[in-house]
Order: sequence, then C-alpha cells, then structure tokens
Amino acid sequence: MKKLLFSLLIIAGLASAQTYNWKSLASPPSTTGRYDDVFFLNENLGWAARGGNGTVFKTTNGGVSWTEQIVSSTTGQYFRNIEFLNENIGFVGTLNNSFYKTVNGGTTWTKVNNISPNPPAICGLDTVGTSTVYGCGAWFSPAYVIKSTDSGVNWKFIDMSTYATALVEVLFIDENIGFVSGGDNDGAVILKTTNGGETWTQIYRTNEPGDYVWKMQILGDQNKMFCSIESETQGKLLKTLDGGITWQTKNFPDHYVQAVGFVSETHGWMGGHNSGFMETFDGGNTWVNNNLGGSLNRIFFVNNNVAFASGNHIYKMTTTGLATNETENEKVVNLKIEVAPNPIKDKLNLNIHYLHSDHIIIGLYDLTGKFLGNLLKDDVSSKGLKKYSLNFEHPAGEYILAVHSNVGRQSIKLVKK
Repeated sequence: MKKLLFSLLIIAGLASAQTYNWKSLASPPSTTGRYDDVFFLNENLGWAARGGNGTVFKTTNGGVSWTEQIVSSTTGQYFRNIEFLNENIGFVGTLNNSFYKTVNGGTTWTKVNNISPNPPAICGLDTVGTSTVYGCGAWFSPAYVIKSTDSGVNWKFIDMSTYATALVEVLFIDENIGFVSGGDNDGAVILKTTNGGETWTQIYRTNEPGDYVWKMQILGDQNKMFCSIESETQGKLLKTLDGGITWQTKNFPDHYVQAVGFVSETHGWMGGHNSGFMETFDGGNTWVNNNLGGSLNRIFFVNNNVAFASGNHIYKMTTTGLATNETENEKVVNLKIEVAPNPIKDKLNLNIHYLHSDHIIIGLYDLTGKFLGNLLKDDVSSKGLKKYSLNFEHPAGEYILAVHSNVGRQSIKLVKK
C-alpha cells in the first residue's frame, strides 16, 4: 500500500524541522529506459520494476545492493508497477496483457490467468489490509479496475468505461474507501469509491483534453491529497486540503510530470519524463531544480525518514548526512520518430523506431494548445521500425504532434503547406 504518510509527524509539528536529502543509488544499474516503480515494506525490504524488457530487482538492505529476479522468459514486456501485500505475496503489472504474482518474495512468479476479461494492461496497483488488492488500467484505454479480496486468488473485473476512458493510478485508504485517476475525453479525472468499487463518484476533472492525473499521494489522512497532472499544454501539481471539496492547481516546469511526493502541505518534490527532482517549499508556487535524477515516475515514502523514487535510476531519500548528487539530470530516451517529408501535403508519413513492445497514441494540437483530435492509436507487438501513412485533412499551417507511448511523451512540430 502507498503509505498514508506522516500523520504523527504532522501532529507533532516536526515536518518543517527535518532536512531531506536525495541521492542516486549505484545499484541496480542504470537502464536505457527507466525504472517505472519501486515498493518497500520497510526500510530494508523492497522491490523495483524496470520498464522496457521488464525485470524485477529486490533489496534486503535498503538499496545498498539488489538481486535481479526473472519474472518471465518473454522478452519485450514492459513492467509498469510492483506491489506487495507482505514479504511473500506480491504482484507485477505489465503493459502487455500479462499480470504476475509471487508467493515466495519474488523467487518465482506465475501469470495470473483467471481475470475475465483479461485486462490488456495493469497501470496501477495498490494493496490494502491483509488480503485486498486493487489494480487499474489502461493509460491507452479502455478503463477498468480489478479487485481481489483473497490475496490474489480470485479476481473481479470492474468496467469503468462510464466514468473514464483511461486509468493510470489507484490508491486506497482501506478496503472500501479509495481513488482511481486518469482521464476521459474531456481531460484528467479522479474518481472516488466508498464501497470497495461498487460505485464511483467523479471528484475532479481538468476539462483539458490530453491531460491525465498520473500519480496520487495521500498525506496523513484522506483530506490532504497531492497529485500530478501530465499534460500537453501545462504540467501541474493538483492538491486538496479539505478532502476534495476544493482543489488547487500550481504550474509545474515539465508538461509531462508524473512523480509526486510531499512531506507537508508546503514541502515536496515532483518530477517527470523530462525532469529530475524539482523541490518546492511553498506548496508549488515556486520550484527549485535539485540537479538530480531523470524521467521520474514514482516517489514512495517508507516513513518520515526514508523514501525511494524510480526513474532512470533508483533514488533514496534520508534525513541524515549530506545530500549526494551522484548523477545530474539525465537525458531522456525518446522514441526515434521521423516525419518525412516535413512540411507535408495531404499525407502524414511517420517512421517510428520502437525500442520494445509498445502502445502509442498520437494527438494533434494547434499552436495555441487546442486539441484537434487523435491521429493514431496502435498496439505494437515487438521492437523495430514501423511505418505509417495517415490522411491529414487539416488546413495549411503549423501543428504539434503529441506522441504518448510506454516510454513517455514527446512533442514534434509539424508544418502543412
């Protein structure tokens, strides 16, 4: 379970007195993609999921060293998230029609085959209590929630298409009260349930097509929630301090912001596809670049003294010693996409070099940021070059291609004569 953080710390009024330091861990090794998720049961025992050519790594000494755990012999799978109920029972969600479970701490894994219909991707996972597991997907649509109340033995599939077109993150307070987030045709959304997923209520929407609420964090109790809004126009911190009655948004330097983690109402960090750790001391009004990290996707707090984050490396936060910036902001690996020719006439020809199996959605925007529609949605089964020729019936002018894949998001300027 993503920790409900710092209730005792805030009550004691100590959050502002702490000094927080992040560093990049030397192990596990850096990757051409990124580590999409990290999960810890305590300060020592944890796991990390690498995205492309998915692999799981386990540590028993707080990240000093890691052991690789082979989940599947199938190459090219993209591991999105990892979550454990206890030191033995855990789950890995992929973006490739596969979902895995371990009952021995990750030594061996088996594919979960008894969810009907089989979800094409598990983008979010959360364990709660002693035996309840929730998952959600997919960022590329459709929208659904899966649920188990017996430690992953049996599963229920919940169709969420009436509430959203895509779901990315799931976060529960207890077995009944929880949230899912993602987007619909009108923008980013957050949904809440109080009865274990039987019914849902929309508690937030951006009304900006192409936006997602990507990650959520609950601080102390359900009244304080911090979220990242990934966008083609303006990345944002989204927060509520009154249980969702009112919401505030604060602009963030990276459009494609994903990771979020706060230690108080004013002090926290965010990062995204094009940024490392950005820190705020005033609730998101201003941001400071810590010159550490790259392509951040998750910030996971173990307790008020220790946290971990996943991106191009695994990162660790402590409250003792000096900060150690072992790596500066790292270059993001984007898909290689060739538009030939550019300017175009009536056809948009794309050559896309995929790094591994992937999913892709390409949206079109004008230069004011107005969303004009999606041009392409494709499920890609393997690494390699794939060519597309798309009709382009828009008038002459300049446009932005918004490319969203498992690797991340990028924008390409397009000219039509």
